[in-house]
Amino acid sequence: MPTSPRGISCPAVSPAIDAHSGSSDWRRSLAQAVRDPDELITRLELHDSLREPARRAAETFPLMVPVSFLARMEPGNPHDPLLRQVLPVGAEEIIAEGFAADAVGDGNARAIPGLLQKYEGRALLIAAGSCAVNCRYCFRRHYPYGEEPRRLDDWQPALDAIAGDPTLHEVILSGGDPLMLTDHRLREMVERIAAIPHVTRLRIHSRLPIVLPDRVNDDLLNLLHEIGPAAVMVVHANHPNEIVGDCAAALQRLVQSGIPTLNQSVLLRGVNDAADTLAALSERLIECGVIPYYLHQLDRVSGAAHFEVAEATGLKLIDELRRRLPGYLVPRYVREIAGEPSKSPIS
Repeated sequence: MPTSPRGISCPAVSPAIDAHSGSSDWRRSLAQAVRDPDELITRLELHDSLREPARRAAETFPLMVPVSFLARMEPGNPHDPLLRQVLPVGAEEIIAEGFAADAVGDGNARAIPGLLQKYEGRALLIAAGSCAVNCRYCFRRHYPYGEEPRRLDDWQPALDAIAGDPTLHEVILSGGDPLMLTDHRLREMVERIAAIPHVTRLRIHSRLPIVLPDRVNDDLLNLLHEIGPAAVMVVHANHPNEIVGDCAAALQRLVQSGIPTLNQSVLLRGVNDAADTLAALSERLIECGVIPYYLHQLDRVSGAAHFEVAEATGLKLIDELRRRLPGYLVPRYVREIAGEPSKSPIS
């Protein structure tokens, strides 16, 4: 059994699907998520001075924290790196130069409702407008999800556009978070994508295996194995403290079931802007079979300026990771520039 640097195990999980493992209802876990800033602050025994700023910031971008993720935070510690990612704070109200509502040019890339086309050979579908956790640095925190398709038939124009472009070989399901769709709804959408002959890969970008691990259930694994296009899962963890317990088990289950699983992180001030932290994250990911993929420079979205780390600092961190780790454990340090045909490497 592999053991993490802090002695937290990634338990061995059989690649065969357990007949009982789908019995837990991830939607029940979602319903139990904390949505009230006062409840979050009370449950974590934090100082009352945090309450009013949190209430104000949550009016613009609501709080959402699953109980599993909450349980990994240290009570009484306002600087806990997981808490910092989700706690609304007064700094979100500051208007910072160079920060904008659409930091990555999604609006210009929106070909038709629900469909973004930025990169050659790939198309991205905004498959869902909600998430299981509202990360305070989210680059789509201002995205107009209400304008996107909801009923399955409303997606047909986007699917027809993909079917009509034989240069598209990969469809990316994003959001929001595509795993917020029910298994039945997700299967219906994926089956329509799989019916397009030139689509050979389906990539799913999701934070749910990290923050709501029981979403990795039998139905999801069956779906990922049964679809025509090869499935790839890209998860999102920023700190080694996220990769413990039920999260570690869910990641291993994905990997051992045969789904290639990659991780992308965002470089965040006060969360992972230290070489020890990033190295531990890479080590813990690979213990669970997950490949460190990208380390993103913060997208400069309005409300997130307090998370920004200087690029020069990021370069030093990557140099230190290269000194300490084998190459396959060093994520690619990149940024997204609106209008560019790919992620832009920083190092």
